[in-house]
Amino acid sequence: MKLQILYDNKALDNFKTGWGLSCFIEINDKKILFDTGWNGFTLLNNMKTAGINPEEIDTVVISHPHWDHIGGLNHILNCTRNPDVYIPESASENLKTEIKNQAHVTEVSGIKKIHEDVYTTGELGEKIKEQSLVLISKKGNIILTGCAHPGLEIIIQKSRELGDIYAVMGGFHNSSIDILEGIPLVVPCHCSEIHEIKNKMPISFRSCKTGCYLEI
Repeated sequence: MKLQILYDNKALDNFKTGWGLSCFIEINDKKILFDTGWNGFTLLNNMKTAGINPEEIDTVVISHPHWDHIGGLNHILNCTRNPDVYIPESASENLKTEIKNQAHVTEVSGIKKIHEDVYTTGELGEKIKEQSLVLISKKGNIILTGCAHPGLEIIIQKSRELGDIYAVMGGFHNSSIDILEGIPLVVPCHCSEIHEIKNKMPISFRSCKTGCYLEI
């Protein structure tokens, strides 16, 4: 399993930055894109730099329909052939209709298996509904969040229905980070209070920048 950040506020050399999040996942011969950042040209540039062919993306998962997580979606859909797109059921009908013109859309409400060893938590939260991904690995499950608007506690609690947690990666927004204590690997991206997490969890903390990747 490989995860690589393709869109974030910070970047390694040769990659471009932007406000938002996108993560590429390669697992069991499936190539999945989780969120698409804001600027599609930036996303495609970073995919090229990472050696990832957007035409090979077969699944796109949108955590929530905020501009900094769906802005690059039309660029990706223009490069692919009828991919599967998983989007929260609460997203606007206009958005879902637009996506359906170029992709096969699955509206997500509850916890759902997407592929082998890949699950969505389903929509969580009240004011801003959001789905996260749970990836099954031999070391434990990996949670991938967009902004964690529902709160990390709710996301982690739901994810534990699928097994023990090895890592949490993605945007944490204004969530309390106490729930992260004891988790072996924590990778705060995008909208997270990175310095606070690094200071409180120096052993489990890992920096997140565009171009960074995990192989598990």
